[in-house]
Amino acid sequence: MAAPLPDADDLARLLQARGLESRPWLWHLLRLSRLQQERDSLPADVYLARVQEAHADLMRLGAFWEGREDEVFGGTYRPDSVLAPLPGSLDDR
Repeated sequence: MAAPLPDADDLARLLQARGLESRPWLWHLLRLSRLQQERDSLPADVYLARVQEAHADLMRLGAFWEGREDEVFGGTYRPDSVLAPLPGSLDDR
């Protein structure tokens, strides 16, 4: 059994405290954590649609780090200002 996701508020504080806000895959983790917390209060079809939307956004994120592994995973990543919209952002739909 997989470990449960942390509470969304705790995860958000952790990301902020460690300066990890620029890592888009962690935003997806936060998004899924919030969605998991809302699961019981959402109709099944709405929950499924949101999960599918989150999955599609994650797939659009794609392999933006290919060739930039040291920059991205080494902690020096800064999103390119000419990249619009950012992969996985609300505008990237």
